[in-house]
Amino acid sequence: MENQERHISVWNNCLRVFENLVEPAQFKTWFLPIKPVSLIDSTLTVAVPSDFFREYLEDAYLDIIKKTLKREIGADARLVYVNIPVKGQPSMTYPASTGHAPVNNPIQIATCQPSGTPNPFVIPGVQKIQINPRLNPVFCFSNIVGGACNKMAVAAGQSIAAAPGKTPYNPLFIFGGPGLGKTHIAQAIGVAIKEKFQDLTVLYVTGNEFKTQYMDAVMVRNKLTDFLAYYMKIDVLIVDDIQDMAGQGSQAAFFNVFNHLHQNGKQLVFTSDRAPVDLQNFEERLLSRFKWGLSVELERPDYKTRLEALKARCFREGVTLPLDALEYLAANIKTNFRELEGALITLIAHTTMSRDASPLALARHLAEKLVSEPRREISIDRVQRAVCEYFNISRDEMISKSRRRQIVQARQISMYLSRNLLSNCSLATIGAETGGRDHATVLYACGAVSDLISTDRLIKKYVSDIESILSPA
Repeated sequence: MENQERHISVWNNCLRVFENLVEPAQFKTWFLPIKPVSLIDSTLTVAVPSDFFREYLEDAYLDIIKKTLKREIGADARLVYVNIPVKGQPSMTYPASTGHAPVNNPIQIATCQPSGTPNPFVIPGVQKIQINPRLNPVFCFSNIVGGACNKMAVAAGQSIAAAPGKTPYNPLFIFGGPGLGKTHIAQAIGVAIKEKFQDLTVLYVTGNEFKTQYMDAVMVRNKLTDFLAYYMKIDVLIVDDIQDMAGQGSQAAFFNVFNHLHQNGKQLVFTSDRAPVDLQNFEERLLSRFKWGLSVELERPDYKTRLEALKARCFREGVTLPLDALEYLAANIKTNFRELEGALITLIAHTTMSRDASPLALARHLAEKLVSEPRREISIDRVQRAVCEYFNISRDEMISKSRRRQIVQARQISMYLSRNLLSNCSLATIGAETGGRDHATVLYACGAVSDLISTDRLIKKYVSDIESILSPA
């Protein structure tokens, strides 16, 4: 009997704390209507009158609720809401939010004069700025579904979050294909650090954003100095998709930032779609530093992990779907978490709008649309490999400065196909991946191949054959 009523006594203890922290009218309106339902392990389930009630409670009082529960139940305390159902409607179950968006404390940065020649006898100004960490609290460790595919990365991330900059995992380099959870784990590290070490300054940025910021900085006198000073104040720097940080200038700037932060015991976390050894057009001194800490690969999730991911997402969305429908999706959508959850959201939408339809039948229909013709993702690397295999040359030969006719022909066809098959790929990126050539060279190559296709049957056949290899019917 005591165990059965433990949830009541725990909640009553919490209410006594809330009563001392909240205005009497607010306490009566927002806390007294809540009813404890159960306490299983460290998870307390409470019933609330409506979804609006739950949302307001979380917006206004989430912090004090979480702190009070941890004091009563322990550090692993979790809160789950059950909406009291309206007659004829099913009840809805939601986990408590992971928290509000983390914020950094303002920091002071020495800045140079905005214009003119710097005066060596004038001390630069000191600017107080607020750095937005750009962290999403939804991307936390508690929302990660663990499995063999990500076990090492999650464990390393949790170790870093407990002692940033003080573990052997500095930098932590996470790599793998799209949709496998690289961004989620990287952000979870930042969220956990801000939760435990509020005074640390955390920043999440993409490789492309760093490169763009650098290019903006070099256009304005003295702004590059301010740019470097800004990044050297960061305690935990998370760079997502670091493979996009192309360009010697931005890499040189990042090299200085890396050295300063690492030497001062600051934490560095990087993600990439490929291993450090496979990064193209990166300075060797940077690549060697990427390998200093721990490099860990994310793999495709197995069936069990995919099924658990679907169940967890259903729980977060407050919906219940038949197990056979979830099992069907898990068994048939094997690529990555992103496509799996995308299919689930679509299934939830169809189930909501078509109440008479069978969720399993809808799942089968969705799976057919999504996986009936599985295709490998096309990338510059894949285009180059296909061209090299077709012409029986090595990739090193293709991206070299060789002017042999066969090599030049293969190189130009590779650039032409990359531009035509990859819609979001810039000329500069194609050039960088083809031996560091500029965008004008790529533009010329694409024009030359395009002209030859209309006049040379052999070139037209080459291009057609390679396109067939890349996009099989």
